[in-house]
Amino acid sequence: MDELAPGLIGEAATVVTETDTAGHWGSGLVPVFGTPALVGLMEGAAVQALAGRLPPGRTSVGGRIDVHHLAPTPMGMHVRARAELLEVEGRRLVFHVEAWDEVEQIGRAAHERFIVDEERFVAQAKAKIESTSS
Repeated sequence: MDELAPGLIGEAATVVTETDTAGHWGSGLVPVFGTPALVGLMEGAAVQALAGRLPPGRTSVGGRIDVHHLAPTPMGMHVRARAELLEVEGRRLVFHVEAWDEVEQIGRAAHERFIVDEERFVAQAKAKIESTSS
């Protein structure tokens, strides 16, 4: 993990479709880029900042996001997010993320991710299914 240092940048982009809308996600009734889709785009940008930088068998998972959805974006418009790694504290990674559409800034967030052992993490999740089948 010695390649992880403040200043790493990641980006993610998409074109808003019906499956990205608040109406689709159930987070509202309007046909605009929904907050759940914005959160996913922002997390995707943070994941891109880490691409190729984690040791084999390790991945990152989202632990917290404090998002401000600032403006609506209609279907058909391009949106992009840019995440910057601000802090590395053991397994905890802190990002500042901003998002824009073709006209203006549409969101900003503080986002924390945690580095985990991928196999162990997935096994923990699967164990929940096994624990409920008895």
